[in-house]
Formats: sequence, structure tokens, C-alpha cells
Amino acid sequence: MQTKRKGRDLIARHGETVFNAARRLQGDHPHTPLTRAGFAQADEMGRALRDLLGAKPALTLWSSTSGRALQTLAVIAEHLELDWHAARTDDRLVEIGMGAWGGRYYADVVGEVGPVVTAEGLLRPAPDGEDYTAIAARVGGWLADTDDDAGDRLVIMHGISSRVLRGVMTGAAVHHDYATPIAPGLPQGSVVLIESGRESVPHLGTGHAPA
Repeated sequence: MQTKRKGRDLIARHGETVFNAARRLQGDHPHTPLTRAGFAQADEMGRALRDLLGAKPALTLWSSTSGRALQTLAVIAEHLELDWHAARTDDRLVEIGMGAWGGRYYADVVGEVGPVVTAEGLLRPAPDGEDYTAIAARVGGWLADTDDDAGDRLVIMHGISSRVLRGVMTGAAVHHDYATPIAPGLPQGSVVLIESGRESVPHLGTGHAPA
């Protein structure tokens, strides 16, 4: 996707949640709180971004509307000495919708339908859930609507939806099964930097949950 933006985009994956720790499918659940490990990952991201950007950087804050993303942003904003209340939120940044599988234990769903996480760390779409082309459409819509954002921005979101957003922004190869550009997976607590369609990883997180 071509963009007119002049600034850089820092895209971060939220920290570990109670659902991740319990091995439950999270999807677009509105609030699954961070664990202590999740807060520690948010702290690590905050320190890394402070080292990269300094205090009170000129940075527009964006977040998924989910509680776990907003909790992660609160910790990062404190490190950067920025006002969390100034953050903008958008439902189009939420995680993949998992339909009837959402909230259930991975093991139970796998016992019924077989593997739900691919070798590439992608979630298999649920029969009544959201597919990857739908994710690309909504994150692409957000990109188009915010193309005029000035300067750098930080976006806090999720494992699967951030992979699609990054794929769209960097022109990644279209996935052979899901007909969507999808970037490589990164651990929870990771931050990528995208500038002029090129991606680097200023901070690699310590999380391990697939989504």
C-alpha cells in the first residue's frame, strides 16, 4: 500500500495477558488483563523507546480499543513522559475475531477441529470468525484515514492484526493460503519501526504466545 506519510511508524505488540498464560484463544475480546510478565514486557518496551526517542518525543499515540493494548500503552507512555489520555483509539486496530472459538482453551478447540496455529504462528480463521482479507481491509482503511498524520506515531496492537498491518505497509508477499500480505511473527513485547515502507526491529520482546 502506498502511503504519503513522511513520519515513522512504531508498531508494538501488547504484553502477555491472563488468556495467553492460560493458553486460551483471545481474539477480539475487549479486555484480558496483562500478567506481571506482560507489565514487565511493557516496561521493557518503554525503556527501549525512551532510549530511542528520548523524553517527551513528538509522537502521536494510537492504540487498539482493547484493554490489554491500552494497559501496555499506559506503561510505555509513562516511560516517554507522554499523556496517555491524549492517545487515539480505533476499533480497526483490534485483534482477529475468533468467533465461537474466542475465549476457549486452545487444547479444547484443537481436540475438536485439529491445529489452530500454523507452522508460521498464524491463527487459523474460525468458521464464524474473521478472515485475513477482512483484517487487511480494516487496517488498510485505518491507514488510509490516518495518512495525513504528521510526524512519528506509536501504534499499540496485537499479534495477528499487527502482522497484517505491517505486511500491508511494507508490501510483504501475499500469503498463499490467506490471500493477504502478512509480515513475519514477533514475540509479545516487540516493537518494529517502519519508515518509507522498510521495517526494522528496534526491540525484540521476550513473550512467546502465538497470538
